[in-house]
Amino acid sequence: MNARSAGGSGGSSPQRETPGFDPSWLALRESADAAARATELLVPLRAALPPDGPLVIWDLGCGTGSLGRWLSGRLRGPQHWILHDNDPELLERAAANIYTTADGLRATIETRKGDVGSLQASDLVGASLVTASALLDVLSAADIETIAAAAACPALLTLSVVGRVRLSPPDPLDAELAAAFDAHQRRDGLLGPDAVTAATEAFGRRGATVRTRSSPWRLGPGQSALTSAWLRGWVSAATEQRPDLAPAAESYLRRRLDECAIGSLIVEVHHLDLLAIPGRTS
Repeated sequence: MNARSAGGSGGSSPQRETPGFDPSWLALRESADAAARATELLVPLRAALPPDGPLVIWDLGCGTGSLGRWLSGRLRGPQHWILHDNDPELLERAAANIYTTADGLRATIETRKGDVGSLQASDLVGASLVTASALLDVLSAADIETIAAAAACPALLTLSVVGRVRLSPPDPLDAELAAAFDAHQRRDGLLGPDAVTAATEAFGRRGATVRTRSSPWRLGPGQSALTSAWLRGWVSAATEQRPDLAPAAESYLRRRLDECAIGSLIVEVHHLDLLAIPGRTS
């Protein structure tokens, strides 16, 4: 499957005729993603990485490379990034990145076009770290099993939705739209908000130590462009799943966009970040 074909972070993104997300959506969400990521997982991650030699880091469903831009500067030593995605346009954009390590070195970059579901252990031979952002919740159980089976190194998998959003001020339609959106996330065998549980079990069965930490988006007046785009995608996915909600959802969306425009709407979209380290640790 194309791992970027559905919206993560609690709202569907704009789609193009080619596979993957609209780059403008990825750019819009990048600062919120960076602010949300669970930096406390970096401590055990650094301790689990090899101390010598260049780090070889696979970024699955890399999009335009926002995770690499964030993570490369938080890890020391030489780095070689392998950017993996099914969308050739996104790979081209990602390859134009300059990643600088925490000690000022320039990382090297290569791209690989492919589906997450077709990964094999032989592809990841020599990998020091497997990473992904907003990916798990648009995968199937089989895709997650594939990643867990193929990765013999640490895996840092960030910003997976967990089926919990909070809007303030509250609205009577919030809960019904949230439930419809969660059902949409689970369509066609995708895991949606169940993905972190599935990944924890998949890595755990293979002897890994798994840690999860909360990584919520907290969107207020300063993120009105992202909030309004998220709202449109969230409501659209919910009504696609539940067409009977469409009449009420239309007026709901107008109210919420008006609140967003005047700065009175606060949205929390909850995620979990997951770190799996091979072998049991204390």
